[in-house]
Amino acid sequence: MKIAQLSENDIQGGAAKAAYRINEALNGLSAESTMVVHNKSSDSKVVETVAKTNFQKVLAKIRPTYDKLPLKMFYRNREDVPFSVAKAGTNIVKNDLVKQSDIIDLHWIVGGFLSLGSLDKLSNLDKPIVWTLHDQWAFTGGCHYSGECSKYEESCGSCPLLGSRRENDITRKIWKKKRKIYRDLNLTIVSPSKWLANLARESSLLEEKNVKVVPNTLPADIFKPIDQEVARDILDLPKNQKVILFGAISATSDERKGFRYLVDSLKALQNRDNISDQEVKLLVFGASHSEDIKHIPFEKNFLGYLHDSYSLTLCYNAADVFVTPSLQDNLPNTIMESLSCGTPVVGFDVGGIPDMIEDKENGYLADYRSADDLSEGITWVLGDQEKLKELGQRAREKVLDSYTYENVGKQYLALYHSLLSEKGG
Repeated sequence: MKIAQLSENDIQGGAAKAAYRINEALNGLSAESTMVVHNKSSDSKVVETVAKTNFQKVLAKIRPTYDKLPLKMFYRNREDVPFSVAKAGTNIVKNDLVKQSDIIDLHWIVGGFLSLGSLDKLSNLDKPIVWTLHDQWAFTGGCHYSGECSKYEESCGSCPLLGSRRENDITRKIWKKKRKIYRDLNLTIVSPSKWLANLARESSLLEEKNVKVVPNTLPADIFKPIDQEVARDILDLPKNQKVILFGAISATSDERKGFRYLVDSLKALQNRDNISDQEVKLLVFGASHSEDIKHIPFEKNFLGYLHDSYSLTLCYNAADVFVTPSLQDNLPNTIMESLSCGTPVVGFDVGGIPDMIEDKENGYLADYRSADDLSEGITWVLGDQEKLKELGQRAREKVLDSYTYENVGKQYLALYHSLLSEKGG
């Protein structure tokens, strides 16, 4: 069985990393899986880029900008929102790896990689298509996360994200195109989280499709517990302080990451009787120093963007707790990585986060948008050294039970085999 995993990138961004790890897991089980990408950043032999010639590489750089033009033309100052038109893309059906594959698995495919026209042409290949969701884009009129909006349950239009008041706006037009395309696709949906699966089932575009839940995965042999003192020595961190870790791409600028709730929770933490400024240090990766971070009361260390798993492993192991104040997320890699390193996690009870954090078992689930409860969770985790150790052990057990390459890879292979059997392959 030959599998083509389609993704805009291979390792840049959370969705790309998740897809890359699924591809690694499948190859580890002797499956013939190749990741076909728009932009290749790794040196993996099982990742192939469609941009091989100089001309194709130039096009790969131009397409993302071209794809945003409709937003710039019709919705001023809206071209930077998490929204994809999918007007620009490659004719992926001409790619040899895609043509020779038995199964096509779509991941995060916008950003100039695949257009809606590209998706439409996939039906000509007469192959089972799996779409592994990393956000909501597959079933909305263009947004990647809908926030409080549920118009994707009907037909979009009057998009609040774009500030549109027209029913027949760009989101309605994209919705109509997707509806027409999906009718002709032999499409099965995979969601890494129960939350996103439920949204897909409730959506007007995917309600008739088969939706399955298969979690993301990670290399648990890399993200593993190591001696905390060793990790702190390498990162030049004090051994006598409680270290709170926070990290995300665009950690302080993406509102969905909930940074202001982190700030408010740490201010509340400072006012607790059992916590002093000298006892706590904040460790931040994924963002450099910013004006926003100045408002955090505790001493801070900034690590910037970390591009390798080993550096991230050191960070998780150096920390006592990882805090994720995300307001809407699928199945964040950072939570899984922290748990795999035996570091408990505090986060809001929202999205796919409860799939990983078991309240007061391997971390703490705080009330949604409550900075006070987020602070309470941090205090609870840090309050007892023996409890902290037990939380860490259960965190690691959660990953070994649910998210290893072997566990997740076998679930994907079982799905692929069942689809081929249904097709008669």
